Amino acid sequence: MSGTSLDGIDAVVVDFSEKKPKVLSEASFPMPPRLRVALLDLNDPDGKNELDRAARAGVELAQHYARMAREAIARSGLGPGRITAIGCHGQTVRHHPELGYTIQLGNGALLAELSGITVVTDFRSRDIAAGGQGAPLVPAFHDAVFRSETIPRMILNLGGFSNLTLLLPGRETGGYDCGPANVLLDGWIERHRGLSFDADGAWARTGTVSQPLLQALLSHPHFKRSAPKSTGRDEFHLRWLDALPQVAGLKPEDVQATLAELSAQAAAVCIAAEQVAGLEVYCCGGGAFNNVVVERIQALLPGVTVLTTDALGIPVHLVEASAFAWLAKALLDHQPGNLPAVTGAHGPVLLGAIYPA
Repeated sequence: MSGTSLDGIDAVVVDFSEKKPKVLSEASFPMPPRLRVALLDLNDPDGKNELDRAARAGVELAQHYARMAREAIARSGLGPGRITAIGCHGQTVRHHPELGYTIQLGNGALLAELSGITVVTDFRSRDIAAGGQGAPLVPAFHDAVFRSETIPRMILNLGGFSNLTLLLPGRETGGYDCGPANVLLDGWIERHRGLSFDADGAWARTGTVSQPLLQALLSHPHFKRSAPKSTGRDEFHLRWLDALPQVAGLKPEDVQATLAELSAQAAAVCIAAEQVAGLEVYCCGGGAFNNVVVERIQALLPGVTVLTTDALGIPVHLVEASAFAWLAKALLDHQPGNLPAVTGAHGPVLLGAIYPA
């Protein structure tokens, strides 16, 4: 898995032979700076020679994916012959379900060739073809492994963007994208301090939230849409932030503090809207390490227990990679991987394309 934060690649080996999945090993690799820049540039719709640059980036990604797969397999103590398949999400560079497409780079054919293992990839396109958003897809995995028959739970994934999964007893599983989580925070601190992320939210903690800027951020049309809904870098990016007049004259750390508050409120408002008593919220994704954002989510939700998925048996940084291993298994088992109530698709469909070993 390499998500919208573009901070690195995570690989896990997951055993699904028992009812509860077991992560056997993991490996991670920081995204090479040159490739990160190339992928960010491909999010710019005004770029030149996009087809060639996208194809080259996909080849390089496949090479890194293969390396991470080999490393994770070696750490598991298993040989490649024991691995049924690699589930590879790929790197999203465009997401326009309203136009009928989404693009994730990765070159599944090359990954299969390099690894010698069957690859399942391109998970989102079929859901979009069925009238859905193609996202979020992880709620099906959350439902399978984190649902309680008696305790109301929500899983809050704080990646580049935040998405929420509703696991409420007696109710159909729901979910949708809340808004930006790390994407603006990472971009802003990289511009001003040359860092790829705000460790523990330390820089945001030195700033003061600007209410005028916060209200301008919250006026984005995404926050007014009804579920099912998804979003991405196509809508939330530094060019959009720069165009807001409320940014002018603010100290960089005050903008960072305001972006952290935006991330917290985007998630907390969605959670509070469900009005669920006795609720447990479990955070995962890289944003779960941002103490400022998590503390503010808890403060905005009095009476709600906010924990991490570590308490449910899967560490926060491994949940999403495990989800796409699970989705790969679903396709090979000929089981639908989407939840129409979440994505808005016309019905359940098989997700992914298979590149046999």
